[in-house]
Amino acid sequence: MKVVAKTDIDALPLLSRGKVRDIYKIDDRTLLIVTTDRMSAFDVIMADPVPFKGVVLNQLTLFWMRKFQNIIPNHIVESDVAKFPAILAPWRDDLEGRAVIARKADPLPVECIVRGYITGSGWKDYQATGKVCGHQLPPGLMESAKLETPLFTPSTKAEAGTHDENIDFSAAAALVGDIAAQKMRLAALDLYNAGSAHAAKCGIIVADTKFEFGFIDGTLHLIDEVLTPDSSRFWPLAGYEPGRPQPSFDKQYLRDWLTGQHWNHEPPPPPLPQEVIDATSARYQDAWAMLSGKSMQ
Repeated sequence: MKVVAKTDIDALPLLSRGKVRDIYKIDDRTLLIVTTDRMSAFDVIMADPVPFKGVVLNQLTLFWMRKFQNIIPNHIVESDVAKFPAILAPWRDDLEGRAVIARKADPLPVECIVRGYITGSGWKDYQATGKVCGHQLPPGLMESAKLETPLFTPSTKAEAGTHDENIDFSAAAALVGDIAAQKMRLAALDLYNAGSAHAAKCGIIVADTKFEFGFIDGTLHLIDEVLTPDSSRFWPLAGYEPGRPQPSFDKQYLRDWLTGQHWNHEPPPPPLPQEVIDATSARYQDAWAMLSGKSMQ
């Protein structure tokens, strides 16, 4: 499969080009979503793509959406490029493995984050306040400790170039309505519990993750990406030990490298050395292989 950092499909109107995904309009009810190999960190798009990254994200999302169909419906219509509309044939090589046709949803303006372990910004919050996103926790917890029960910690969806903002459940309900907020919280927790149980059998801890939901014909649907190395913190179960940061199968390796470059997290980002690109790609592919039991090659 080829490396795809950007698509230019002039047969369809381009609706958006995000940090990772290019989204095109097929008709009033369906979209073409292409997951590129663009890499973002600290809300900045890196100048260098990461090979196979987009395919891993797309294939993992499809894997989880199929597994979770009994929990919540999703927006996928078709993932086989051979069955895409004929007008997309000239771009088949660009789309192979990394594109889906999806029903257009009315997305909720909230990112549904579930935390099963205390790490990242949650750990910093706990050190300062004894809380994680407003949830009071017992004293004496160690970094990377497993929480007694997973926490639902929503955030706003930031515009490009800005940062998401953590909010409490009441603020989320004010944005989407009480009924929708209850539905998305229950769905997010159910999905996390099911996903983390499968991942644990495969040797991976899902420390935290985020889900996105939208309404289609009045029914809540799972949309966007699901339990990927971009939307989650994946730790190897082997060697897990609270009290320290954990090695990971996600973009934390890249974040750590960037932090060591004395970069101010504003564009332009530093160029990525080939060894950092290769190591990041390997981590994504390892996550796919362990969770799915298949090779990306």
